[in-house]
Amino acid sequence: MIAVIVSACMWLLVACLLVLRRGRVERSITYASFTIAVSITLNIDAVYLALDGWLGGTNLVTLAADLALMTGVFFLGRGVMKAADAPSRAVRIALGRLAFTIAVVSATVAFVLIDRRATTPEFMLDLGGQPATAAYSMILFTYYAVVLVAMGAVATRQVRVSHGIDALPPVLLVIGCACGVALSAVVAVMDIAHISGNLDVMTGAAVAYGPLYLLTFVFLCLGFAGQPAVRTIRARERARTTLSLTAQLAPVWQAASEVRPGISQDAAFDDADPEALLHRQVVEIRDALIDGRVTFTISVAQRELLEEAERHLVGGAGNSTPMRVRT
Repeated sequence: MIAVIVSACMWLLVACLLVLRRGRVERSITYASFTIAVSITLNIDAVYLALDGWLGGTNLVTLAADLALMTGVFFLGRGVMKAADAPSRAVRIALGRLAFTIAVVSATVAFVLIDRRATTPEFMLDLGGQPATAAYSMILFTYYAVVLVAMGAVATRQVRVSHGIDALPPVLLVIGCACGVALSAVVAVMDIAHISGNLDVMTGAAVAYGPLYLLTFVFLCLGFAGQPAVRTIRARERARTTLSLTAQLAPVWQAASEVRPGISQDAAFDDADPEALLHRQVVEIRDALIDGRVTFTISVAQRELLEEAERHLVGGAGNSTPMRVRT
């Protein structure tokens, strides 16, 4: 059931990213979401049993699903690293191709050494007593933990420089990364307990596995989906502010146009590019104020409005810095 919920969350994230970030050249996060969604879908029992039966019934779907998940995690890390400002050498190594390649090769070798027997959707439970299986699992989750720690470090830096709603996505990512690292630790305990025959410890640790697994994906999905959503909200807020400032400056601009020769008399609102119109208003009002050939003055309130429009056009000194993960 957890796999179904997580799979649904991942496919929803894919849909959100395709809608909100269409047209973007950099699609690392979108690729990551897609491959992870495929991986989780393959782990749904009905899907797993059907596909593995077609592949000979030797649990090859487990390897396919896990490699897809590793690839997705790799793309996640790359997307976050590209968004980071001067990532540290440790972060670059953790999220780099070399670490990914080593993890994939090591996991594949360990998988080949497993006595896989017949198809089982409970792969680790049924075969986890083998050292090769434990090694396979720990390689996977060690790689996940390394990438999540690096991602969490980048997201933490973004939390520190963000304010208001802009801080929400990186906060969610930090929580998701923390849950993922905790999940990796739980898996390591379960693997060691399994091969050592301490089933009580394994069973006790397994209690935390399901909730941590679900929370990891939920928070990461919310974090990554939240970034384009926040940017969309910000863009709409900015558009509304632009329209409001344009309307408020229109009388001042009209007055400037009447007294200063050469200023355009076309005060019509440009619906296609309101920011261009606002910029034109600000420039021409300023030109009228400094033109010694004419007498043009504005009130204190109008000057404050003009300065507000100028701050708006340059982005505003007090604006927060959103997390710039390219999706």
